[in-house]
Amino acid sequence: MRKFLLAGAIGFLMFSCSKKENIPVDTTSSEKTVDAEPAKANLSGDQIIESLDCSGCHAVNERMIGPSYQEIADKYSEKDIELLASKIIEGGSGVWGNVPMSPHPQVSKDEAKKMVEYILRQKK
Repeated sequence: MRKFLLAGAIGFLMFSCSKKENIPVDTTSSEKTVDAEPAKANLSGDQIIESLDCSGCHAVNERMIGPSYQEIADKYSEKDIELLASKIIEGGSGVWGNVPMSPHPQVSKDEAKKMVEYILRQKK
């Protein structure tokens, strides 16, 4: 009997964990939902940076775990926007020390470019 109950409980848990919830949609509402992604496209580079985890490792004018934005701006120029945008998305290591930068695959190429443009404006 125990085996039967245990098998039934495991089966129930597997079924309930894999089941998608059916959330009712209110079609009578005149309010329209807005995707977060298009709204994010309207943000400036510094606003995108603030919405991510960048401040845990970077600051505008002081080195933390990673280089400051001013250090990055002093090392790179506008011709490096594509390279730096790719590093934001894919992550990187070795340029500023042994601590790797985490990848940010949720950031689009356009958002990453806005972030880099903001960082490059921090030249001393």
